[in-house]
Amino acid sequence: MTQPASDKAVWAQRPERSSMPVLRLMVWLSLTLGRRVSRLVLYFIAAYFVVFAPSAKRASRTFLTRALGRTARLPDGFRHVLSFASVVHDRVYWLRGCFDLFEVKISGEEHIANLRAEGRGIVLVGGHFGSFEALRVLGERHGIQAKMLMYPDNARMVTAVLEAINPALADSVISLGRPESILHAREHLAAGGCVGILADRTLENANDANVRAVPFLGEPAPFPLGPFRLAAMLRAPVVFMAGAYLGGNRYHLHFEPVLDFASITAQDRATAITTAQDRFVDLLQAHCRQTPWNWFNFYDFWHDTPR
Repeated sequence: MTQPASDKAVWAQRPERSSMPVLRLMVWLSLTLGRRVSRLVLYFIAAYFVVFAPSAKRASRTFLTRALGRTARLPDGFRHVLSFASVVHDRVYWLRGCFDLFEVKISGEEHIANLRAEGRGIVLVGGHFGSFEALRVLGERHGIQAKMLMYPDNARMVTAVLEAINPALADSVISLGRPESILHAREHLAAGGCVGILADRTLENANDANVRAVPFLGEPAPFPLGPFRLAAMLRAPVVFMAGAYLGGNRYHLHFEPVLDFASITAQDRATAITTAQDRFVDLLQAHCRQTPWNWFNFYDFWHDTPR
């Protein structure tokens, strides 16, 4: 059921700052001119948003000041937006299977390999951090089919353009909020697949039972419990995933175990869920400090409340 506007978080109420013609133009330039030349346009796009998106600029400065441990300056904000633009731009090439364009380092691959050897499905939890599409590199190596659990209404125009690039994208998404969502996720995990979900953004009120305030970069922030309740329901192992963009054509994929719900009893489930969430937030915080330009929540993550 769709939530009324009054119950949705601020980030969910904001219109997308883009247009279909501009997005299609960028895709055409990317595929026609190649990655190196078309990347030049990103600098103008980043400059535009730094100048004409004041609320996003303030949110970026607030986050970067926390993550860097010093006052963020204008060049920091520009680098933050440019990293976001670069990751979005590179999705075109990931989706086209142009993996040879990138230099990718993988840490923690053994965690995935061990679970795969046991024939187990995996719940990958990440944040709006770096590139989820870079996971396709690991999928190619291990024969993993990863499906993303997501709200389909978010970034509809971008998704439409990317589906035009690679129609298989539609098959890699399981829409949340539908009666059959859990069944599809369970079937995919039972077949040894992976499902990914982003666990750093919530639609609910900060006082809702589905949200928990967890210390994050110096102050409690609202994080959704839903992703970990879902993993507990599916009795699946949870692995943290972050695909950090390091500039140029370099990416670094990180995989770290969070918690395996297969052995958790019903009476211990609530405690295990909060333990898993704490572990996720700790890992996300560490990566935000290590490569802060990769966290792409351009709103006041700590203080925004539903309107």
